[in-house]
Amino acid sequence: MAHAKAKLKSLQTKKLREELGEEEVPKGKIETIESMRVADETLMDDVDDEDVAGEQNIDEFAKYFNRETTPKILITTNRRPKGAIFDFLKELKLALPNCEYYPRENFRIKEIIEWSKERDFTDIMVFQEKWGNPHTVILSHLPEGPTATFRVSGVRLHDDIKNHGANSGMDKVAPELILNNFDTMLGSRLGRMIASLFPQDPELEKRRVITWHNQRDFIFFRHHRYQFEKDGSRAHLSEIGPRFTLKLHKLQLGTLNSQFGEFEFLYKPKDGVNRKKFSL
Repeated sequence: MAHAKAKLKSLQTKKLREELGEEEVPKGKIETIESMRVADETLMDDVDDEDVAGEQNIDEFAKYFNRETTPKILITTNRRPKGAIFDFLKELKLALPNCEYYPRENFRIKEIIEWSKERDFTDIMVFQEKWGNPHTVILSHLPEGPTATFRVSGVRLHDDIKNHGANSGMDKVAPELILNNFDTMLGSRLGRMIASLFPQDPELEKRRVITWHNQRDFIFFRHHRYQFEKDGSRAHLSEIGPRFTLKLHKLQLGTLNSQFGEFEFLYKPKDGVNRKKFSL
């Protein structure tokens, strides 16, 4: 009965819309979690704001965006890693240009940071595994920070992705970079941190693109190759991998300091209670 009434009402509305026009009988708005987002005063409505631009010109990533430095990344793990994390790191090295893997051995992270500074690394990534799979990553921008800690989930490797593309030789190609929905002051800062991992001059002829897509504070990483039709009318995508998702748990000023660090952002479990409140 209820279904019949709803259908009748829909037909009546459609008839009125045809008679009176769309303006008189507008279609209902479909609400989503994003459209009902809790108001956030840090949302950046004007990306060309002079105050924002002024801060970015002197932040920790300014040398990268001013082309005064080139990304050089050191990747390592927790002590005595095991399991599939090595397969993941192997594919990540293909996705991130100009990165090098070093075994952790028994060094403390602070020692690795100082060693990396002396050798002109611009960033370090420390992956920690749980039950053999990537669980957490610490990303520290050198020499002055900041340092972000993410939870890693949803990992899928190249061979697990249906209709995957070839990934050979990708580590020697500078990719195009897409950053989506980093809309707040915190999101913009994190987006600049991610962007500084990649060369600013993508090799467009190689047709490789890396996407970091933020949705509801989950950051989805995707890695694709694309091929245009001969007439240029459309492009065909093939995913290379790896595929994974990041959730920001901490953003700390400076390099890692677990005891006396000053946090710009600290995720608390209660923050996840309101599904309409986002930080990035």
